[in-house]
Amino acid sequence: MMINKQVNNAEEAIVDIMDGQTIMLGGFGLCGIPENCITALVKKGVTNLTCISNNAGVDDFGIGLMLQQRQVKKMIASYVGENAEFERQLLSGELDVELIPQGTLVFRCMAAGYGMPAIFTPAGIGTEVAIGKEVRNFNGKDYLLETAFNADFAIVKAWKGDTSGNLIFKGTSRNFNTMMAMAGKITIAEVEELVEPGQLDPNQIHVPGVYIHRIFQGSHYEKRIEKKTISK
Repeated sequence: MMINKQVNNAEEAIVDIMDGQTIMLGGFGLCGIPENCITALVKKGVTNLTCISNNAGVDDFGIGLMLQQRQVKKMIASYVGENAEFERQLLSGELDVELIPQGTLVFRCMAAGYGMPAIFTPAGIGTEVAIGKEVRNFNGKDYLLETAFNADFAIVKAWKGDTSGNLIFKGTSRNFNTMMAMAGKITIAEVEELVEPGQLDPNQIHVPGVYIHRIFQGSHYEKRIEKKTISK
């Protein structure tokens, strides 16, 4: 029996996201970010959020829109270099920021998805990242203990999906989306194309529908280029 997980739109998908919750947002740079859900969150006006994402978008796109509205209390990310408003809020003390090595970020997502409480990683040994954390030695090498994320929601964006929640990503948009889709207590997926079960090639599915709780077909995707580089 196939379970239909389709909802009508982003507003319906994020209806129970409340103030003070922790949200994972997939994507890499401006590629593969859940644009429709971010717009819905801005419109809803939820505040005091902790956001886990590889990056914080730019000033007028992605999570940058939520930062403009002061909806984010804490940002957990690995790269934040393209957002002037993020920088301003960080330096003024308005925003709590936890910077994490990119590999550690994805493995903490993986741990949550696999039901593991923690991982050990060599990344960060001997740096400020290691302050206050447990260090253990395995085979003569030191490793940090990093805990799995504990997110109320994960919001991802895929190229194609079916109403049972099976997802296929395209290119770079697969980064972080696949692991975050597995890691949320409730995972919301927005897709460019939504089809019926059986219409996707099962050999091409990147995230099985068992991890997805709600899915909808998005619209008006901008697909911006973060830094356009052209030859002279």
